[in-house]
Amino acid sequence: QVSLVESGGGLVKPGDSVTLSCKASGFAVENIAMTWLRQGPGEGLEWVSVIYKSGYTNYKDSVNGRFTISKDNTKNTLYLQMDNLRPEDTAVYYCAGCLGHVCYDVRPEKYEYFGQGTQVTVFS
Repeated sequence: QVSLVESGGGLVKPGDSVTLSCKASGFAVENIAMTWLRQGPGEGLEWVSVIYKSGYTNYKDSVNGRFTISKDNTKNTLYLQMDNLRPEDTAVYYCAGCLGHVCYDVRPEKYEYFGQGTQVTVFS
């Protein structure tokens, strides 16, 4: 059974930090690029970050310097460390497994694997 299960979301204040986890089953995260996406209230899906098999990472401009993507191959888990959170970071965060240029796509059906999401709410 192939699955991605996100966790770690919650209700936080501006400036707080949160670490999201994405546990993979049925495949190895070390063998595929992994992406984080998010969907804010009333908005479409938005690409956030990617980590390739090589370890190369890339970020959406608005989160660059505040978010850090990483993975632990021994735990088969992807992470997103989010620091200095802002109200505009409020969204459901999804992890996904991708191949090639798909890793920047915002259409879930383009991904090899796609999680169910975890809510992060940043409020004053």
